[in-house]
Amino acid sequence: MSSNDDYDKLSKEEREARDKADREREAAEQAALPYTWTQQLVDVDVTVPVPKGTRARDLNVVIKKKHLTVGLKGKEPILDGELCKEIKVEESTWTVEDQETVLIHLEKVNKQQWWENVLTHHPKIDTTKIQPENSKLSDLDGETRGMVEKMMFDNQQKQMGKPTSDELKKMEALRKFQEAHPELDFSQAKIS
Repeated sequence: MSSNDDYDKLSKEEREARDKADREREAAEQAALPYTWTQQLVDVDVTVPVPKGTRARDLNVVIKKKHLTVGLKGKEPILDGELCKEIKVEESTWTVEDQETVLIHLEKVNKQQWWENVLTHHPKIDTTKIQPENSKLSDLDGETRGMVEKMMFDNQQKQMGKPTSDELKKMEALRKFQEAHPELDFSQAKIS
């Protein structure tokens, strides 16, 4: 894997090709897992296929703050490991659907963070490429939506070690002020 510096040097076509290859690799890695999962900023839903005819009493499902185990009683667990991030156990649930699927709903503790994976030892997804469902964003009124988009932007910037939108605004304001006052020395100025 090459670093982000290389990525910045690529042409638009090369980036699109790399993104497509990354998405395909990611999709293949995720498809190989014994479950599927989706997430919103606030929660994660995991779907685990089980043999047809499975009832809740046949299952061993353990949901802890930072650990998830799902399996059939007396057999090797289908999934078992440390969760990517902490969850609210009391708000997380599981059910069996049509006696062939276990649906697990996990409430995130940090509701402003995308998960890279469900279990830490499983392949990660690139959270910077997540596009929240537009319908969900467009359901929000303009102000809330702007706030959510800003939060997501800030979150991505932080992950990449780049300034958040507020910091960018401050830097821009300071730059304008400096241009307007060339006689002042800002070399020691700290932006707080």
